Amino acid sequence: MTQATETLVSEFEADVRVSSVSPVADDVVEISFEAHNGSPLPPWTPGAHIDLLLSADTTRQYSLCGSPADPVRYQVAVLKAPQSRGGSLRVHELAAGDELRIRGPRNHFPMLASPRYVFIAGGIGITPMLPMIEAAEAAGATWELHYGGRSLASMAYLDTLAAYGDRVHLVPQDEKGILDLATILGTPAPQTLVYCCGPEPLLAAVESACTQWPPGALHLERFSAKPRQDEGEDTSFELVLQRSGLTVTVPPEQSVFEAMRAAGVPVLGSCLEGICGTCETGVIEGEVDHRDSVLDEDEQEENDAMMVCVSRCRSARLVLDA
Repeated sequence: MTQATETLVSEFEADVRVSSVSPVADDVVEISFEAHNGSPLPPWTPGAHIDLLLSADTTRQYSLCGSPADPVRYQVAVLKAPQSRGGSLRVHELAAGDELRIRGPRNHFPMLASPRYVFIAGGIGITPMLPMIEAAEAAGATWELHYGGRSLASMAYLDTLAAYGDRVHLVPQDEKGILDLATILGTPAPQTLVYCCGPEPLLAAVESACTQWPPGALHLERFSAKPRQDEGEDTSFELVLQRSGLTVTVPPEQSVFEAMRAAGVPVLGSCLEGICGTCETGVIEGEVDHRDSVLDEDEQEENDAMMVCVSRCRSARLVLDA
């Protein structure tokens, strides 16, 4: 980041219609959405996601997996997770013709230009990789995909990926075990970016395997919050909302997001777990205790933005551009 991020108080929202629902693997469905009048939807880039506002108290984020070149249709693929909080079950109940509201798109997993890519996906983490592969192809970049899953039947979009031949390496665990990250990432490759999406154990293993790669080579997207490293007790601090002219105290049991809302300062929120980036707010002063899974280490060190739903302040005073 090169400049402070202002608080997001409005974002594109629209009522859309489900145009199709298609199974793409065991317990995985692809949902396509279109605007009611067929008008164009906001453009997006590989790595972007949208919010599905499934009910008054249920909002979920899903990666866009269609083509950015399609101006009227968004596509997401969703794994049914019976042990989750119920969002995926609600998505799997959708049928063609149903209507719902969406918000976004936003992109905290952007695909940077590079002559070479290594894509690594675990399970439903294949979804953001599909438009990235399309973009790499269009740019003439060299790329390879390593895609792991429980079984071939559980791995989505195999027919689509088959068209890319031996650049795609499928690793169903019941047949081949887990991804061999030591071989895939053991030797840092020059001018190569690594993009990975999947469950937390895979992301942690990829992070460990990339410790010798150049800074900025690895890019991750998480479906759940990164485990917190520091479990120390939270403390209260003074919060100054500069543009609003307000100063409040944030007690240990309250988030910055909650304090802002309680003070009447508008700020958007969605996941409230530090993974979607909706509540990103510019920081003017104060030492942020970053607890999100959106900003990378370099962005956190810049200390010019924070996710107010989970991050706090290590200093006695925090001044935000809000």
